[in-house]
Amino acid sequence: MSLRETASAAREALAESARTAAAHPLRSALGALAMAVGVATVAIVITAVDGLAAFARATTARTFGADTFVLARVASPGSIGRRELEEKLERNPAIRRSDVRFLERWAGDRVLYAPTAQVTGEATAGRRKLENAAITGTAAALADIRDLSLERGRFLSREDEARAAPVVVIGKDVADALFPGLDPLGREVRVGRRLFEVVGVQSRLGTTAGASQDRYVWMPLPTYERVFGAPETLEVFARARDVARTTEAEDRTRATVRARRRLRPGVADTFDLLSPTAARGFVANLTERVSAAALPLSAMALLAAIVVVTNTTLVSVTQRTREIGVRRAVGATRRQIAREVLVEATLVALVGGAAGLLVVLALASAARAAARFPLALTPATALWSFGSAALAGLLAGLYPARRASRVDVIAAVRAE
Repeated sequence: MSLRETASAAREALAESARTAAAHPLRSALGALAMAVGVATVAIVITAVDGLAAFARATTARTFGADTFVLARVASPGSIGRRELEEKLERNPAIRRSDVRFLERWAGDRVLYAPTAQVTGEATAGRRKLENAAITGTAAALADIRDLSLERGRFLSREDEARAAPVVVIGKDVADALFPGLDPLGREVRVGRRLFEVVGVQSRLGTTAGASQDRYVWMPLPTYERVFGAPETLEVFARARDVARTTEAEDRTRATVRARRRLRPGVADTFDLLSPTAARGFVANLTERVSAAALPLSAMALLAAIVVVTNTTLVSVTQRTREIGVRRAVGATRRQIAREVLVEATLVALVGGAAGLLVVLALASAARAAARFPLALTPATALWSFGSAALAGLLAGLYPARRASRVDVIAAVRAE
């Protein structure tokens, strides 16, 4: 068969299938609806998993930093056992400002460092107060290391550090609690019995691992030390100046701290270094767990759609038994009949798939606008879902097409 003849046969099959589907709109709509639900489930699962991964990455970048590592006396104390924590506290010396200065001197050409210290306290403004605020002293360099997502104003400057300025940057919960309906910039907040000027406000960041990221009160570390005294130990956020050399920056930091503490080769580190791979591992593990639970659900929805389309197509073949017999009697081949049934099932599946994708697109847009969750139906997801609909339609049409092509011509012509 030539290419022209093949194209002509395909057009005829498509026209006949469309005519048959249009002649029975209720039956076709039932099959399309089932496929719309199946395809929408697949697209929603993929979109939700992608959105969850993007949200986790963004939240981790704000909380920890996408390419950030942390130097601490004990990193993530809540994730280790009590005995291990006690051993580390006994073995690992506290990290002091002098250690940070040593790092900046010998590794600062390649790595940015921002020492931080934190206490939980109360922030007030007039008669309003917010308890359990995360009052944190840090360096201006933190803004170059982490995504702090400022909504208004600015972050702390090096000049603020140099003069231990009484300025703060506050989180969204702090701003809403102390200045409802007002612009906090330029207003005063009382922390630790001292007044501070608000110079910046963060956008809403949500929670990470159950901890709110919107209750922060950031101030220069020298100011923090004047108000609360020298911290027991510091936690140092760090990032390579060239993000492509994160591993090299970690190695340089580890070697510099070991040299500072005069640790011989083979002796274990007396500090913790939390790598960004831990944050990436958290995102990957979270996405993997959600996918493992959601993908079987989408597969079951697609299988149910295939069963419904198969049944509706079988009904179509049964109702057209006499028509098929007459067409066979006047020269239609088994292949032509089978092709038309396959195209009918696929056409119904594609219409349902398109409808399902439109619903997912609308839902994703609404969720993104209402909850600011990074949901987006990507072209790759749409193409994959639409391809799934086409494949499902072909699978649904296989048995009905086989049955239609094997109709007994004489018995079919006699059928009423």
